[in-house]
This record gives sequence, structure tokens and C-alpha cells, in this order.
Amino acid sequence: MSLKQVAWLFLAGFLPILLLSAPVAAADQRGDATIFIYHHFGDDRYPTTNVGMPEFKAQMAYLAEHDYNVIPLAELVAMLAAGSPLPPKTVVITVDDAYRTTYSEAWPVLQKYNFPFTVFIYVEALERGYSNYLTWEQVKEMAADGVDFQDHSYSHHRLADWPAGMSEADYRARVRRDLQKSIEIMTARLGERPRFFAIPYGEYNDIVLEESARLYQAVFTQDAGSVSDDTPLNMIPREPILGTNWSTLEHFVQVLERVDLPFTAMTPGLEPLRDRHPERIGARLLHPERYRPGTFGLFVSELGWQQAKVDGDMVYIENDRELTRRINRVMISARERETGRTALRFWMLTSP
Repeated sequence: MSLKQVAWLFLAGFLPILLLSAPVAAADQRGDATIFIYHHFGDDRYPTTNVGMPEFKAQMAYLAEHDYNVIPLAELVAMLAAGSPLPPKTVVITVDDAYRTTYSEAWPVLQKYNFPFTVFIYVEALERGYSNYLTWEQVKEMAADGVDFQDHSYSHHRLADWPAGMSEADYRARVRRDLQKSIEIMTARLGERPRFFAIPYGEYNDIVLEESARLYQAVFTQDAGSVSDDTPLNMIPREPILGTNWSTLEHFVQVLERVDLPFTAMTPGLEPLRDRHPERIGARLLHPERYRPGTFGLFVSELGWQQAKVDGDMVYIENDRELTRRINRVMISARERETGRTALRFWMLTSP
């Protein structure tokens, strides 16, 4: 995932609202977890997806010095599946693609703090022996030391791209074949079937989510946001740490202060758009009483940030524009009534 692909999340006008959250005492916090995504470490050849090693070391030191509970991904998934409350200050570390610097740069730092982490493997890259990626021998060495490896698809294609003229049945089969191929290879290579899946580029629709949920215990997006006990197992958000602005310690700490804003009945929903001019964009809040009146905002990639209207538990904007982009991310945000922290959640709109 490139910063160009995700930068619009913050460059279209809603960055200020995300930075307003003030730290609060751990005892006052609801138990929301933060899952971080990393890609390259200390590799200036990839400035948009890289984190410098001084920044990465400072972030890991911050977690240790401030008593964050860094847990394995499987432990978090188990709590979500059981509906268990999440402990405050919970963090999970994930790495996408399995670049070589995960082994040479990140792993020694994470070993120093005894932090568990998960690497989502772009399987074709390892099978073809691409030089910038881990080898299967390195994967086995890390796995023997307790590093968790999970699935990031075989081809790393944009799974939400539905080719023109392809039937739904054929499109579903196309998605399923790619995932089944990576599952078979990882199982043969590592002796264990992958249980979790991170969607390539974070691009999904209802079909991608449905097909992946049939094959994995949990599915992870690249939508920003925190994880709560209301987070669905097939749309678990993760916070990207990368590039210039998003890899600073300041941004890292701000992300840790965010909380989930659970909602349902999104309009439009997750199915590919048939009407590119939705008259209303919004969702129904699960816990409307948690948030301060007048603080609701709604962001659409193509439309920017707007003050949202509230009608009971419905938060929405009225729209008079056609959506022309292939992908739009939608975010609802607000301020928590008691703590003042920023609460947010995303979903994705795709065009066929």
C-alpha cells in the first residue's frame, strides 16, 4: 500500500478533527485496541511505505515505557470472537507483505522488547524468490522463534476490482481461487493453515469480505481506526505507520488515543455501487449516547469532510454529487462525551 493510496484520508480536510483527542487516564479508558501496520523498515528506497529505524525504535520504546499491553494477534481475535471486553491500552503489531527488512531491521528491535507480531505474507513474492522479500527459510527461522505468519493473498491483486462483463459467480470464484492458492502454499511450506487474512491494498466489497470470511477466522482491512468488542471479525481495522507524517512519534501517540465508533446499516452499503449518486450517505450508531452533540463529522474521499446531521441514531450527510472514483472510503467521527477522545470508523464504497 502506498501513501498516495491512503493519503487522501487525511488530506481532504478532516485531519484536524482526528488530532483533537486529548490523552486521558488509563482508568477512564474503554478497552479499545490499536493494531498497527508496518511495511518497510529503514529502507529509504520506499519513502511512502517506509518507517525510519529511529522512529520505529522510539515507537517501540514508547509502548514499553508507558505500559502498553502488546499481545499476539490471535489473542485479540479470540477476545473478539468470544465477545470478551478488551483490556485498556492493548496493542497488536502487524507487518504487511513480508519485505526483507522485517527480518534484518524490525525483528531485532521487537525481540529486544519481547513484543509478539504478525507478518502477512504476499505469497507469490516468496514463491518466485523476489529479492526484496523474505525467503521461506527466513520465515521458518522467525516462526521457530514465535513470530506469527498469516495470509496476504497469493497474487496481491486488487480483489475489489470486478472485471466488466464477469458474472458474480465467476468473480466470486476468481477471488476464492487466489485465496485458496495462498492457503495451500502456506500450509505446505509452514505445516500450518493460515487463520487470518489481510486484504491487499485494503480494498474490499461485500463479496471479498464474504469469500474471505468463509476461509479465515478473521479478516483485516487497512482502514484507520481502533478495535472494540463491537468490531466485526471480517472488517478489523489497522492503523498504518508509514511515510513522513504518519511515522512520527507524535502521530503514533495520537493514534493510540483514538477509539472505535461502532455503527451498522451503512448507506450505501458494502455492495458495489449501482447508483453513483446516493442521495444520503450515513449509518446508524450502536451507542449514540457515548458522543458529544455537535461533534459528528462524515468524510468521503471524493467529497471531503462535512458536518454530519443526526436524527436519533442515524448520522448522515445529504449528497448532490455523483461519485466518480473507483474507490471511496467513508468515515464517521465524533468526540466521546466523557473523555473527549476522537472516535471513528470507516467503510468502503466501490464501483463495478
